[in-house]
Amino acid sequence: MTAAFAHGYPFDPTCGLDLEGLLAVAPPEPPEGFADFWHARRARAVAVDPAPTLTNPRRVGDLEVFDCAYRSTDGVAIGGWFVRPAGVEATRGLVVGHGYGGRDAPDLDMVFPGTAVLFPCLRGLSRSARPDLPSDPNRHVLHGIEDRDRWLIGGCVDDAWLAVSALLALAPATAGRIGWSGVSFGGGIGALMLPWEDRVGRAELRLPTFGHHALRLRLPMVGSGAAIAAYEAAHGGVMATLRWHDAATAARFVRQPVLAVLALFDPAVPPPGQFAIFTALAAEKELVTIDAGHFDYPAATAQEANRLARARTFFGDA
Repeated sequence: MTAAFAHGYPFDPTCGLDLEGLLAVAPPEPPEGFADFWHARRARAVAVDPAPTLTNPRRVGDLEVFDCAYRSTDGVAIGGWFVRPAGVEATRGLVVGHGYGGRDAPDLDMVFPGTAVLFPCLRGLSRSARPDLPSDPNRHVLHGIEDRDRWLIGGCVDDAWLAVSALLALAPATAGRIGWSGVSFGGGIGALMLPWEDRVGRAELRLPTFGHHALRLRLPMVGSGAAIAAYEAAHGGVMATLRWHDAATAARFVRQPVLAVLALFDPAVPPPGQFAIFTALAAEKELVTIDAGHFDYPAATAQEANRLARARTFFGDA
């Protein structure tokens, strides 16, 4: 398959595969002890009391919007936004993860009727920036990569679990009806956190990264994945950490329904890695394909409207 759009990249962002070829990408096998590693990490994380606080209340239409902060592991303070319907108790909950560009504001299109939504900024990024952590994605993704237990991505998964804890503290009536929606970076973090998280009932994974690292290292791309590949070329040894943080490996253990929104063309998150996550999912799953990810294209607005409608229905079943 050749690239679907005119572009300036010195490689084909389809990786030469059509939909049939992408669906044939096999996910990696888990290392021995993979599930035990993640169960233990999750147990340590949820032992933390997030103690969420809300400030700066304002009204936007029929929504109440607040600045939000909570505690995560390692004493890290996480900032973000909390949004709930005004005048009624929310009966559903949603945590919305961001891409590697961070987040400047809550995406109110993701606040569905009757739903309380937490928009966290994961550690090192946007409202959770701190002087000891790099905020540039190409440096953020390498922080601590030499040590499986210290890689910054694992800390971001902790932040996601504790976002669920914070949401439950702020909107306890949402218990049993909580979802996760994450795009790109947030999609990969969602795939890593979801199998071990019994408080989240369903998830939307959009353009998820961190899928099939061993394959990704051999594929051309731009962005944080390219930074990892360059680091591996210079220093070697990254698979000792990456194999424990592979979203396609984790997806084998997911038991919740998943809505997967995957791109056929993507210069930043190679489509084979995205589809390896989908292929690995053993539970109920729904696939929405879009023409391109991390790239402007003519049908983007219409396809995003369709994606949003599908997500509204999907999370309405939570």
